[in-house]
Amino acid sequence: MKVVLLQDVKGTGKKGELANVSDGYARNYLLPRNLAKEADAQALNELKNAEQSKQHKIAVETAEAQANAKRLEGQVLEMTAKAGQGGRLFGSVTSKEIAAELKRKYSLSIDKRKVVLESDIKAFGTYNAEVKLYTGISAKIKVKVVESA
Repeated sequence: MKVVLLQDVKGTGKKGELANVSDGYARNYLLPRNLAKEADAQALNELKNAEQSKQHKIAVETAEAQANAKRLEGQVLEMTAKAGQGGRLFGSVTSKEIAAELKRKYSLSIDKRKVVLESDIKAFGTYNAEVKLYTGISAKIKVKVVESA
């Protein structure tokens, strides 16, 4: 019997998959526990529509990430920081601060874990950073740290 799984079932398949199981297993275990539903025309149509929706969402997110990458690529982000003697910063400029600056300047909500720094920023100067926007899509930016007035 063909069934569409409503939840992950160990040994049978993942949620949203079409599985071919024995009639007894389907009638006595999967269907009464609402782990699956019989694969009739309506269920197969819903499964197909869900898959198309998922593919469309991925395509839209990829296009948006590529547009943002093009907008960010090669940009210089200027950050200000206080420093002590010898040009050493009090603390450092973190990926969290860079993500906040990207949100302020470009209106992009980027998780701090998606900002990858080549090295810690503990002194004034220009540093390279990579912003990961989507799977396989990233933009390289420069972070320029200057002294605050």
